[in-house]
Amino acid sequence: MTANHSTNMRTIRTVSEMQATADELRKDRRIAFVPTMGYLHEGHLALVRKARELADVVVVSIFVNPIQFGPTEDLARYPRDFDRDAALLEKERTDIIFYPNDGEMYEKGFTTYVEVRKLEDHLCGKTRLGHFTGVATVVAKLFNIVKPHCAVFGQKDYQQLMVIERMVKDLNMDVEIVPYPTVREPDGLAMSSRNTYLSDIERKKARLISASLRKAEEMVGSGERNTDTIRRAVDDVLHQEDGIDVEYINICDTGTLEDVPVIAGRAVLAVACRIGKTRLIDNTILTEA
Repeated sequence: MTANHSTNMRTIRTVSEMQATADELRKDRRIAFVPTMGYLHEGHLALVRKARELADVVVVSIFVNPIQFGPTEDLARYPRDFDRDAALLEKERTDIIFYPNDGEMYEKGFTTYVEVRKLEDHLCGKTRLGHFTGVATVVAKLFNIVKPHCAVFGQKDYQQLMVIERMVKDLNMDVEIVPYPTVREPDGLAMSSRNTYLSDIERKKARLISASLRKAEEMVGSGERNTDTIRRAVDDVLHQEDGIDVEYINICDTGTLEDVPVIAGRAVLAVACRIGKTRLIDNTILTEA
């Protein structure tokens, strides 16, 4: 196959065809991969542009992974629009969309899961039981199917990024993980497919999430190191308006995700909130001046 970066974008629906295509490409080309669940936004497209810089061929997967959703989560209503996604990806000169269905990814009798211990015990993993096992499993499968040399992941999903990096390291996977900074709306809200769930009033409230992160950054920049003090200030910002249900505010070690009492060097501030029925996450790296 010869990749054409303008008009010959291909959609591949089966594992066998994707693997055969990857084998052929890898003979003389470098493959960059961006896994997504579709309903693409500017954050996803930034990852695709980064992938284009890194390789000869860009593969984007679109697959709403059922095993990373809990029984009370939003699998059924998760936004989907393949034609819209394909049009956006063609504009970004994507070479291949891998677009399997559930049965193609999880054949009857599927019983093998990838569990990254310890990292999944923190932050989102405390309430989204099994979520990161679902994430690690599908990403491991996608790496075996797409066979990329590198894969680009957004830092907005910081815990997910850590889980994937640990899985790749522990299982000696031959793929380079490339982190990409969080892409934000003009008002600071981190881009997410779930932002489409927000009403106009909820959308305005959601701006307080990034405002709370900026407050923490300012405090650290002014010399504050005590994480309890910073967390209280973040909580105060998030409660400036009614209707924001804070799930967690944690300041953690950037590698282990263990909570830290003081900031020494670098730490990650991670926040999860519910606004109405929508769960939003965000984070920032706090760096000692």
